[in-house]
Amino acid sequence: MTTALPVRLTTERLQLRPWQASDLPAMAQLHADAQAMRYFPATLSQADSDALVARFQARIDAQGWGFWAAEHRASGECIGMIGLNRPRDDLPCSPCMEVGWRLRPRYWGQGLATEGARACVDWALTTLGLDEVVAFTALPNTRSQAVMQRLGMRADPHTFVHPALPAGHALAKHCLYRLSRADWQAALSQK
Repeated sequence: MTTALPVRLTTERLQLRPWQASDLPAMAQLHADAQAMRYFPATLSQADSDALVARFQARIDAQGWGFWAAEHRASGECIGMIGLNRPRDDLPCSPCMEVGWRLRPRYWGQGLATEGARACVDWALTTLGLDEVVAFTALPNTRSQAVMQRLGMRADPHTFVHPALPAGHALAKHCLYRLSRADWQAALSQK
């Protein structure tokens, strides 16, 4: 599932686009923020953040899509990342297409994660023709679970231990949400 050119998705308030060098300071700030990284194993150094963004861009270069820079259209500022990923971990949904987001805290509570993720889900289910998109997060991350619910995703009845974390880790237990193309199309037809 590749596309010829890097994909850009535009919403009312966001541009999801390939990464630029000018995005690195904003992402380093996000990744160093304890509040933003509360449901991740650790904050990241500048070097680790830069390397992560480079991996995001390498996937976009290779397949045309991935975890994009989320640019606030009104300000032109990079506010985080939103996009799609095929996780390599041994997850209960693998192989699967994940929609994910990570925004700077000052942009929380404005519906931006939902807006950007909705565009990604629509693109994955319509343009890529996938049958399903999933999302997952650590159980205590109720904010992300609320975004998943607003997208129309349904919680899988079983939790799982994320394979990248030790079983006893405080964030190891994850929940999984799913959205089928049929459910997405049914929701769109009711609007």
